[in-house]
Amino acid sequence: MPSRPLAVVTGATAGIGHVFAQRLAAARHDLLLVARDRVRLDAVCAALAASHGVAAEPFVADLSVDADMARLADRLRAEPRLACLVSNAGFGTRGTLLTADPEKQRQMLRLHVTCTHELVSAALPGMTERAAGTIIVVASVASWSPTAGNVNYNATKAYQRVYCEAAATELEGSGVHIQALCPGFTYTEFHDRLGSGRKGIPGWAWLSAERVVDESLAQARSRGAVVCVPGKRFKLIVFLLKHAMWVLGGLRQRYRRDRLRVE
Repeated sequence: MPSRPLAVVTGATAGIGHVFAQRLAAARHDLLLVARDRVRLDAVCAALAASHGVAAEPFVADLSVDADMARLADRLRAEPRLACLVSNAGFGTRGTLLTADPEKQRQMLRLHVTCTHELVSAALPGMTERAAGTIIVVASVASWSPTAGNVNYNATKAYQRVYCEAAATELEGSGVHIQALCPGFTYTEFHDRLGSGRKGIPGWAWLSAERVVDESLAQARSRGAVVCVPGKRFKLIVFLLKHAMWVLGGLRQRYRRDRLRVE
């Protein structure tokens, strides 16, 4: 039986997920890589196995589908070598609640919310029994920014972040570390799939997927803060977003009180 630790990465064929797979393979983890595209997934597994001398197994699944979600959760529960879970699979949509594809919105809720919970819940029993393990859930800076046209994306990313923050309080002293990785604009296929590309977003606003993953893994290795926001510029943006929401909330309350006095 192989003695190397096992890392599971969802959404592993491109972008942040692919870089996680590369870094974990380089750190001598065997891999279970999850994605929907069989041809692309097989190619990624073969390349990583050849480059790093580790085992890289493809697991074809659409994690917005309950049956596929359950198959992967069963596999996680049965894995005695599971050392790292990177829950990265996700997508965005375009349009308001009135105009966006309703089924795509339901798929997003299943993938970002239900699947996050199911996979983490499946990984935890074995990790806590072994008193060791790392779970990284890829959320977003958008989790602090309620904006029109992204209602369910922002809300589900906020769920992922708060889920990790709350879970960390339960896991204190267990030997298991959980992280909510909250990147900002990152050079991946995400925006291309949305059809918007990188229009209107200045070059300075982008980070590489490598930078995002390296900061995440460094923070996880040091058992640092639960929430990881890569890049100083995005740390500043999050700081401003947090305080803007606080200030706006205070102004709204004051406005309501003044209005009640007038009425």
